[in-house]
Amino acid sequence: MVRFSDRLPADLAPNALARARDGRSEVPFDLTVSNPTRCSLPYPVGLLETLARDEGLDYRPDPAGLPEARHAVAASYARRGIEVDPRRVILTASTSEAYGFLFKLLCDPGDRLLIPTPSYPLLQHLAALEGLRPLAYRLDAHGAWQPDVRSLDGAGARAIVVVHPNNPTGSYVDRPVAAELLEACARAGAALIADEVFFDFPLVDRPDAASFAEEQRALTFTLGGLSKQLGLPQLKLSWIVVGGGEAEATRAVERLCFIADQYLSVATPVQLALEDLLLRGSSVHAAIHERCRRNLDALSRVVAGRGGVTLLRPAGGWSAVLRYPAVVDEERLALELLVEDGVAVHPGYFFDFPADGYLVVSLLPEGSVFDEGIARLLRRLGALGAG
Repeated sequence: MVRFSDRLPADLAPNALARARDGRSEVPFDLTVSNPTRCSLPYPVGLLETLARDEGLDYRPDPAGLPEARHAVAASYARRGIEVDPRRVILTASTSEAYGFLFKLLCDPGDRLLIPTPSYPLLQHLAALEGLRPLAYRLDAHGAWQPDVRSLDGAGARAIVVVHPNNPTGSYVDRPVAAELLEACARAGAALIADEVFFDFPLVDRPDAASFAEEQRALTFTLGGLSKQLGLPQLKLSWIVVGGGEAEATRAVERLCFIADQYLSVATPVQLALEDLLLRGSSVHAAIHERCRRNLDALSRVVAGRGGVTLLRPAGGWSAVLRYPAVVDEERLALELLVEDGVAVHPGYFFDFPADGYLVVSLLPEGSVFDEGIARLLRRLGALGAG
């Protein structure tokens, strides 16, 4: 019998929540949705027309991405007041692929990689698929979910991942903590990978945060892409911005180009259309931003004054976290909501929260769906004595 790699999970069977969801024809109040194309958002008519340009018939492979596309990424940062050298931009087909490239660049099989918890579990799987040893570092639940930088020293990690703002806590890395992180990287000879796919969706007026894309104090890799920036996950284009000193960044770019040259995964038409997409798609970004702010405000109003349920108000991103008295198991609660109320939520253990009693909801659903889903969730919590 053929032996499969130990990099894959030993058990691929769906969990109870997945089985329950598969048994339903639909979930009328899906508060886990992360696909903006399924959330009744307004996309401009003809937004994708430039994908049909005849120039797309000419295949001009460039490991880093076509120069015009990399300039378009740099120009999009410039419009936000962030200076990026297009020569330090590497295009990938997705943020997941970007992680894979960076793990290949920075680590050998068996090396340690520091990733935050709570956070989206994808990071664990991507690291394992590269044969790495992901080590969790905690975000401080009592300190606005900031990284505990002191806990990073001595870990022997080749890279430290920050998600900025974090998914699902919505916490940006504050400027003083960011400086400490970069100092920790310099001491350890480690690189910093900053996932900023939600960076431009602040949910507070002035988050005390700055993009890592301009950093020169340590070798940094800042991730972004169309999936979140313009709500276009189906176009499969993301990017890495390489920061740091000139010599080290140049060596990193050269090696990333070697890795990317083995894949050449980014399609030519989307690269040629990128400048137009980034300009015309700004209205989609604005609509997503407005939807998330609207739903967060609605959630704040209905939770306010309820003794048992607390909203851990996010500073940015597409998610919100609710804390409730852990008198009922998270999975049992999520199953009852799904089966009896038609409401899908993520239990906190999915993101490795430090204790029981957390639920995560998406801020993307259409307003009436979101409001009714939250109303049903709060009624269920009340009936169980947890709200």
